[in-house]
Amino acid sequence: MFKKHFTLVEARQQLPLVKSIVADILTRGQMMKHVIASHGGKDLPIAARRIIEEIETLMAELERMGCYYKDWNFEHGLVDFPAIVDGKEVLLCWRSDEGDISWFHGAEDGYASRKPLPVEWLIS
Repeated sequence: MFKKHFTLVEARQQLPLVKSIVADILTRGQMMKHVIASHGGKDLPIAARRIIEEIETLMAELERMGCYYKDWNFEHGLVDFPAIVDGKEVLLCWRSDEGDISWFHGAEDGYASRKPLPVEWLIS
């Protein structure tokens, strides 16, 4: 399903850069929401279009790395890292207010289904 699969170690190595990119996405997402709200919901102003392009560029950078941004409300900065664990495709799940990658969910499941990483994954 995914082109790249991370080990937990690889995902954690990418986390500092991912954190920086997600912080930029969240900042721009909040800016975009403010611009749209102050414009009264009419035609999208040029400023909002530029911000959207910047957000798309940042999301594309994450995708080039092999991970995926998942918070379209720009509140929590969710990122999924595809992985293969015990022969199954899963998504290692990180949220911008978390210091480390400590959660996962099935490839077809969402954030609400995430579970703590099993101890054996942490020591392998």
